[in-house]
Amino acid sequence: MNEDGQRSFDSLGKVLVIIPTYNEAENVRPIVKRVRASVPDADVLIADDNSPDGTGKLADEMSADDPQVHVMHRQGKEGLGAAYLAGFQWGIEHDYGVLVEMDADGSHQPEELPRLLTALKGADLVLGSRWIPGGRVVNWPKHREYLSRGGSTYSRLMLDVPLRDVTGGYRAFRRQTLESLGLGDIASAGYCFQVDLAWRAVKAGFHVVEVPITFVERERGDSKMSRNIVAEALWRVTAWGVGARASKITGRRPLP
Repeated sequence: MNEDGQRSFDSLGKVLVIIPTYNEAENVRPIVKRVRASVPDADVLIADDNSPDGTGKLADEMSADDPQVHVMHRQGKEGLGAAYLAGFQWGIEHDYGVLVEMDADGSHQPEELPRLLTALKGADLVLGSRWIPGGRVVNWPKHREYLSRGGSTYSRLMLDVPLRDVTGGYRAFRRQTLESLGLGDIASAGYCFQVDLAWRAVKAGFHVVEVPITFVERERGDSKMSRNIVAEALWRVTAWGVGARASKITGRRPLP
């Protein structure tokens, strides 16, 4: 604890919370405020994909008022994976020791961030998990839950990763972990990006830990989930899994 009673994460290095945004004008102020209250020492990077609803302008206003809030203006909507990759690169260039993925819509509760950072003291990557004991989802229709559970189970079996929530996007990485994952050749742009990173971390021998979180369905704005995102994930995970199995037979290194 520090002098203000807040839990200290100084041993991990500077913490950067990366929040990609596209049309999140209703959500961006509340989520940043909650992050800053939950872990006051953490910085925030808002990576905005040129939102037509003015999210980028609001982000600039917050940055002008708070030196721990930074803004990255991107050219357009290029996908979640591309936004995170750009955020990771920015964080590495600015010497952050921890880089956190967090959604802008409130589904990832900033109040649970200290739990992820505490676990990271003994790990290389921490996943906020909905599907381990203690984890749960709130206000999700059953078809969304089945889709998410099924996607994680399929990914776990196809890729042989010992993780219950492979598709979740609330994560804390040590900088050294990200630098070792070959970020330059990641092609997945949608939510499949999360599966890709988790699989790479496990294959590289990093210590990956899951901690339970409560995932809350967004109250404002529209979900970015689409059939194309699901189709991309299914196609890529299947290709990766088949390739990994083939490599065991042929002795060739599988493509990521």
